[in-house]
Amino acid sequence: MILKGTNIEHKLHKIKEKQLKEHQILDEVKEVLRKDSLRETKISKELISKNRSDTNEFIFDLLETDNIFHIDQIKEICIDYRLRFLDSAYFKGKIPQSALSKIKGLESAHDTEIKGYKIMAPSKLFKLEDKDDPLLFAPIGNDYFYLVHKWGSDLHPLRKLLVWPFKNIVNLAFLVLLISFMVTFMVPDGLFSKHSSAAEFWIIFFFMFKCVASVVIFYGFALGKNFNPAIWNSKYYNA
Repeated sequence: MILKGTNIEHKLHKIKEKQLKEHQILDEVKEVLRKDSLRETKISKELISKNRSDTNEFIFDLLETDNIFHIDQIKEICIDYRLRFLDSAYFKGKIPQSALSKIKGLESAHDTEIKGYKIMAPSKLFKLEDKDDPLLFAPIGNDYFYLVHKWGSDLHPLRKLLVWPFKNIVNLAFLVLLISFMVTFMVPDGLFSKHSSAAEFWIIFFFMFKCVASVVIFYGFALGKNFNPAIWNSKYYNA
């Protein structure tokens, strides 16, 4: 068997082609990463932009119907759990990478640039960072919104009960009456007279009610608190 000679020139060309292909692949990867970085930057700028938009050009057949919500449904949840539904520009927490990836996927699938982001979250998250769960929405039109992404931990299971008094003035008044009634029962018998009577009980109750109501009113006015229906979509701290 006769061995053929090694064509050095041919070998040089093969190495050169291989290196060119490797450089080409690296350049392509760099370009993809560059474009991806530019997209993320653009999305991040849109999330903090105050330019409002009421609709986006989604392909409805590609949307998940479970993630479509009307403004009335969002409002009801915000009032029940004392949450706010505001433009993402007012959100002071950090938008996670998972949300940006979700947005990029949606934009690619629908061949559009999403605008007018909204976030549902506790009031504190619009002033400082917290661990509760924000929900990111994008407007569809006609007061409908698409749930893009949720992150963080779930709300406390008792949050709805804890914020129930702030739902309206009737609930708050009921709580004040209940607390006053309980505190009145804690007053020892015979503290103000030798013989307890119904009249004395109601006098003490009225006194306790005034004390508790005064504290509640002072707390509400001093900290600029308001009822849930008044703040769910307000961008003002003391709304």
